[in-house]
Amino acid sequence: MRTTVTIEGMSCEHCVKHVKEALKAINGVSSAKVSLKDKKAVVDHKDGVTLESIKASIAEAGYEAAD
Repeated sequence: MRTTVTIEGMSCEHCVKHVKEALKAINGVSSAKVSLKDKKAVVDHKDGVTLESIKASIAEAGYEAAD
């Protein structure tokens, strides 16, 4: 499955790296691409990974996932 999430609060490549690492740490996530320019993350994952868990991981990293 693939989920795209808009992320608020990123301002540099360090932010991108931090979000990417947080997303990849979710059990069931196979890849995460994060774009500072587009303010989006594209997450490839297994069926068991929910949008809520993706948003929670982003929030724990210190950023906000918008709908």
